[in-house]
Amino acid sequence: MSVSRSRTSRVFTVSFPETLAKQVDKIAREESRNISELFREAFRTYRLERLRKRLDQDNAYAGTRNPTRYTEEDIERFVDEVRAERFAARKKRA
Repeated sequence: MSVSRSRTSRVFTVSFPETLAKQVDKIAREESRNISELFREAFRTYRLERLRKRLDQDNAYAGTRNPTRYTEEDIERFVDEVRAERFAARKKRA
């Protein structure tokens, strides 16, 4: 009877210069972690930093899309005005 097991993780091989490898070992020992845990945390941190940078870029771009600096209240008021105009136009036609 053979049981097929699928891996829930993948193995990566990473090379470091000896001086950097010693630093990795030292930090892993200081934090009582194994190297895999250390790199998983490092990657999560890296990924979050990339997301933050992307969000900052998107926010900067969005800031250029509202040169008059409309507020949320302004937008709500505009929507209400347009809806009122459309309602009045429909009422006239009926």
